[in-house]
Amino acid sequence: MSGESDDVVRFWERLGLPGLIDVHTHFMPEQVLRKVWAYFDSAGPLTGMEWPITYRHDEDERLALLRSFGVRRFTSMLYPHKAGMAAWLNGWAADFARRVPDCLHTATLFPEDGVERYVREAVEAGARIFKSHLQVGAYDANDPLLEPVWGLLADAGVPVVMHCGSGPAPGKYTGPEPIGRLLARHPRLRLVVAHMGMPEYAEFLALAEAYPEVRLDTTMAFTDFSEDLTPFPAAERGRLADLGDRILLGTDFPNIPYPYVHQLHVLERLELGDDWLRAVCYGNAHAMFDRR
Repeated sequence: MSGESDDVVRFWERLGLPGLIDVHTHFMPEQVLRKVWAYFDSAGPLTGMEWPITYRHDEDERLALLRSFGVRRFTSMLYPHKAGMAAWLNGWAADFARRVPDCLHTATLFPEDGVERYVREAVEAGARIFKSHLQVGAYDANDPLLEPVWGLLADAGVPVVMHCGSGPAPGKYTGPEPIGRLLARHPRLRLVVAHMGMPEYAEFLALAEAYPEVRLDTTMAFTDFSEDLTPFPAAERGRLADLGDRILLGTDFPNIPYPYVHQLHVLERLELGDDWLRAVCYGNAHAMFDRR
């Protein structure tokens, strides 16, 4: 792995950056992560394809790898697949952030009784970012139980990374239409569209153009793996440049079927310039999380 670490470091050193900020990395309780990996191994219905886990290591080794890559800030994206899990996951994530200070304190949610209470508690405890997974959780972002939560997060300025695109397989509540309805009611919500909204790239770019607080993360987008399945339309590349201040580096580490450095190289091959790369790989997230 030392060779890959060197490659990653060379990437950001060439750009004159102090490192990387990755807003879409997964750390979660070990028993939950093992079940996630088993799902990928089985080519489950949300993937339906071979998906080898490149970084199938224990927690300490995964942390050491991110640090060797020069990732200065990262997240513990975790999410429930049913009611009754979110508050417990938030407790784990709060403890993880305390013992791993370079991890942004992450929290999650689910439409259930008590969601407003535990989301408020997480924000008051210092949560910096939330994760919402409409595909795995199979819930509507417009569920009435979540209505006060979106207002709370908008008022607090806490971003929520949402898997709301219909890739790798559509869900009952995925796609841009329900997210457009959500944003019409909560235009100040700092929504980070995971995976650039794949495969509905153009539609989610349009939402970012319409709502100044909407951002997109690069997780798995533009990679050879994703381009074979849902290629980013070449005609939309100019919109990537225009929204360069609202695109954030995300990778899905450790659950990716290729080396970490590949996500960086594919951003470079978009040929949108070094200033764009500096903003996406560090500056935009730094402005959101670390500037005082």
